[in-house]
Amino acid sequence: MTIAINAKIHEGVVLASDSATTLIDQKGGVINVYEHANKIFNLYKGLPIGAITYGLGNIGHASIATLAKDFRSDLTSKLKPDNYELESIAIEFGEFIHKKYKEVFKDTPIEKQPILGFVIAGYSSGSDLPEEYQLIFPKMTSPMSLRPPEEVGLSWNGEIEPLTRLILGHGSHLQNSVERSIDLFKGKKEAEDFIRKLKMESQVSIISPGMPLQDVIHLAEYLVETAINFAKYRPGAQTVGGPIEIAVITKHEGFKWIKRKHYFSTDLNNHKSTEQKKL
Repeated sequence: MTIAINAKIHEGVVLASDSATTLIDQKGGVINVYEHANKIFNLYKGLPIGAITYGLGNIGHASIATLAKDFRSDLTSKLKPDNYELESIAIEFGEFIHKKYKEVFKDTPIEKQPILGFVIAGYSSGSDLPEEYQLIFPKMTSPMSLRPPEEVGLSWNGEIEPLTRLILGHGSHLQNSVERSIDLFKGKKEAEDFIRKLKMESQVSIISPGMPLQDVIHLAEYLVETAINFAKYRPGAQTVGGPIEIAVITKHEGFKWIKRKHYFSTDLNNHKSTEQKKL
């Protein structure tokens, strides 16, 4: 499992995640949890286009990180940097991943196919406001806009329980429990009305349009830390954990890393240009 957060304000989008990836046996039991998976990607170096993933960590022999870089390489060779739509890139990315996904899971019944989700975020060329599109395989292979460009908001995916409790004020199983209980006496409509009212009154609004980007970064990091600590102390394997990674996407600065892990030493792998080294 994982926690994958995307927070959008008018100034930009913040992507934040943990680094845990879980190895599961055929019966669904946890074999091992590793702490250095990559879940945030820049889909075109130099442009304000990024993605965050949750769920399945690989398709066949290829990790999701490798597939994202394969797509980036293909996109870089044909995209016109001054004329593109983020939605079109999200559609193309969905088609690319769906083809790989179908090749591996074509013989697996759809109800047993593993969940793989993405949020593609960033700016279309010439746009003043960021956009966010979600893909969820196998059930939603065409991108869905999470909210209109003029709206701000926060989304979290993966192991949603801790942040659902913190922000919405109730556990993720509340709706099913209430529907079962109220159905005994009144009916499904009454249950839905009750849940709708409860959600409106219990949730906390923590994102606002004028919120400074630095505060959104701090908020995203706090939420990932909360999810990691929740997973640490609840019963079961700690399936959310490892280093926290954070990236920010803005109109003028593009895709920038705020926190990032490396499996190599940056001191031994300095790729600055000759001119930069001389300065």
